[in-house]
Amino acid sequence: MPYDERLAERIREVLVAEADVTEQKMFGGLSFLVAGNLAVVASGRGPLMVRVGPDAGPGLVGDGVQPVAMGARTMKGWLDVDLAKVARRAQLERWVGRGVAFARTLPPK
Repeated sequence: MPYDERLAERIREVLVAEADVTEQKMFGGLSFLVAGNLAVVASGRGPLMVRVGPDAGPGLVGDGVQPVAMGARTMKGWLDVDLAKVARRAQLERWVGRGVAFARTLPPK
């Protein structure tokens, strides 16, 4: 399934002021990397995938926010955020910001 191109464009708009952002097709979607580290993905499965780190993930799970499951495996530190939870720009900015903030804690690649 192709990724949501409108979501990808909205993510680009949020990331426009960020330094060292690249895009790469992976995980069946379009991934946005910060300093070479994955931050968020416009997923081909539907939701926004956000990398929040293994410690933050459980505290953010709730209505419309779930751990990412790939097959039988749960991806620790990654969350699927329903599109309804990022419908407004401020909502998308918060989630993308979480992904960027975590990616910035990692050494550049």
